[in-house]
Amino acid sequence: MGGETITSVGIDVGTSTTQLIFSKIRIENRASSYTAPRIAIVGKEVFYRSPIYFTPLLSPTEIDAEAVKRIVTEEYKRAEMTPSQVNTGAIIITGETARKKNANQLLSALSALSGDFVVATAGPDLESVLSARGAGTDKISEDNRAVVANLDVGGGTSNIAFYERGNLRGVTCLDIGGRLVKVENDLITYVYPKIERIAADNGLAVKAGARADTEQLRGLCRLMARYLAEAVGLLPQSETCRYLYTNDGKGLPSGLPALTGVTFSGGVADFVYSPSQGDLFRFGDIGVILGDEIRRHPAFSGVELYTPLETIRATVVGAGTCATEISGSTIAYTPGILPIKNVPILRVPEADEATPEGVERSIKFQMPLFMPEGRQEQIAVSLSGGPYKSFAAVQRLAEAVISGARGVIDGPFPLIVVVEADIGKALGHALNVKLEHKKPVICIDGIHSDSGDYIDLGEPVFGGHVLPVVIKTLIFNS
Repeated sequence: MGGETITSVGIDVGTSTTQLIFSKIRIENRASSYTAPRIAIVGKEVFYRSPIYFTPLLSPTEIDAEAVKRIVTEEYKRAEMTPSQVNTGAIIITGETARKKNANQLLSALSALSGDFVVATAGPDLESVLSARGAGTDKISEDNRAVVANLDVGGGTSNIAFYERGNLRGVTCLDIGGRLVKVENDLITYVYPKIERIAADNGLAVKAGARADTEQLRGLCRLMARYLAEAVGLLPQSETCRYLYTNDGKGLPSGLPALTGVTFSGGVADFVYSPSQGDLFRFGDIGVILGDEIRRHPAFSGVELYTPLETIRATVVGAGTCATEISGSTIAYTPGILPIKNVPILRVPEADEATPEGVERSIKFQMPLFMPEGRQEQIAVSLSGGPYKSFAAVQRLAEAVISGARGVIDGPFPLIVVVEADIGKALGHALNVKLEHKKPVICIDGIHSDSGDYIDLGEPVFGGHVLPVVIKTLIFNS
């Protein structure tokens, strides 16, 4: 079957680092001539990887968008690429401090350098999932039928995603990272307040202005390694571990199965997998020592250490491939709210679709992934809809969606539901009735989408009976 090759760019702008990759993506339409297009990715080649840059910041909460643009422009030149040669791409904005404040300015500065960008501003929960998928942890867990956690240890935070047999079971994030202590000319120039407190509580002379004593800093990094082990259940959890949750967040859910393996990604991961050589402070921080101490910590020696597909580049997205489809003809939507672009997909796994209770539980569990800094953002709930064909079943499904997506319903965004089965109009009508027509609802069918996809919904065509739909799929380095 014929296909085409597209060129894509992926840009990851984090609090500590910025990086870029170019890829060639081979795509084919796997659908028959008589059905809606079903675009499949059949091959990928990363042909250029940028150096890792420290992200230029105007302030602790604001990215220097023009400086990022200069970095990206220079990398285009090094890759011998021009914007006209790029078909698609993705910008992923991650990190704890450069989150969201001027994301629009950054997008505007970079918009001329690609075709149609997927733009994702990832809070710590979604970042945990993105980095784990980039590391291939979900696939490692599935292939080995194992319980595996990915620990993405970056400059300012450690994002953790916990998988059982390929299924996401929980996420968390801790204020542990290689750049929370900065070193210049053998002097400590900066210590993150939480880390300074932990050092003082443990009798370690780690504070701004002090000499960078290697043994003192190793002692601090051993503590950090221990708290990471506590966070994934390899050691009993202490109050200090809970103190380190980012933004006073929560740890992994209770009742998880025992961990059998780990992967590491992020800027510190290379030093977990390979013993350090040379100057320990060559990056101006404690990242090298932290990687050493994680590798040496006995708590991690009791589980399998799997090799990830990527380490520092785990959250760099290779592309956002775009496929235009047409919704089914049985749809429901509130007039006047279309078009809508770049809506992330929350996919309910088919195993959870077996019962309405499973649908509700799955939506509630995943909802925080799409709430950077605790704020509800626009999402689209995606289901197969296969088990819900009768009138009564559709009513129960509507109730489950409403209960699970209460955060969206109570917020300013329309409720968007995407189903594969031919129940869009019936489900949309049920949602409208149960919500007393007080909430804008869009319910479309005939469309397959997965977690990690983004969706554009165009204005109605064919007399308002169908919607043009663009599915954008993030392609990871795997």
